[in-house]
Amino acid sequence: MPELPEVETVRKTLEPIVTGKSIADIDIRYPGIIKEPEDVERFKFQIKGQTFRSIKRLGKFLLFYLDEDVLISHLRMEGKYGVFNESDEVDTHTHVIFKLDDGQELRYKDVRKFGTMHLKPVKTEFNTPPINKLGLEPFSEEFTVDYLYEKLQKTTRLIKPTLLDQTIVTGLGNIYVDEALFKSQIHPERVASSINREECYNLQKAIVEVLSRAVEKGGTSIRSYLNSLGEIGMFQLELAVYDQTGEPCVVCLSPIVKTKVGGRGTHFCPTCQVVGD
Repeated sequence: MPELPEVETVRKTLEPIVTGKSIADIDIRYPGIIKEPEDVERFKFQIKGQTFRSIKRLGKFLLFYLDEDVLISHLRMEGKYGVFNESDEVDTHTHVIFKLDDGQELRYKDVRKFGTMHLKPVKTEFNTPPINKLGLEPFSEEFTVDYLYEKLQKTTRLIKPTLLDQTIVTGLGNIYVDEALFKSQIHPERVASSINREECYNLQKAIVEVLSRAVEKGGTSIRSYLNSLGEIGMFQLELAVYDQTGEPCVVCLSPIVKTKVGGRGTHFCPTCQVVGD
């Protein structure tokens, strides 16, 4: 699943291509992608004729700001956006096509069909699902050590699933939680409330540093992720633990271990990251 760095890279590469262009028509080939309004014909009627004004991101969500509405899109596991000429062959897994006024097309492709689109009136997008209950952005000024420490102290869950909880920190997924826990030397099976303030300081700093570096490198391409220009990310070359099972730790040379925590595949160094008491 694309996480914050991948979605941010899609946003940055897509925004200069579509901003200022109007939607001349829309072809919805798989209605299941459209969640709001549920009536697909109403969705098409509302969005047709509007112009893309900007693209923003909140956690793993893309927010396409139009004249009157905001299109909130979640890529889920395999979703991808790309801009094509109308004469280009349409891929079998392309499910939504926004036909632009310059003859190009913004196409949404999704092999698994898990992606979602919600259309909301501007200024109401943060008040209702799917984004009204999201936690803080890791890059926001409010995401402080005090904020994270307070959240961790209130739960008896393990730290790995706690950090994956989008109502606490939005945008983090499996890859970057594993990398941040390694960087801060915290075992993924530690109880969240057992983490002291100094450890929390290191964790908060690690989260921001890992995500910043991943954004700088264009995200992580391990399976199918491509940005909106069809390019892969490069952060996979810098992964310390994720998808590195059996490889020597970059710090101590111990083999990286893979286990399951909270039902999710989890990678860590058994020497650098200890469970503790």
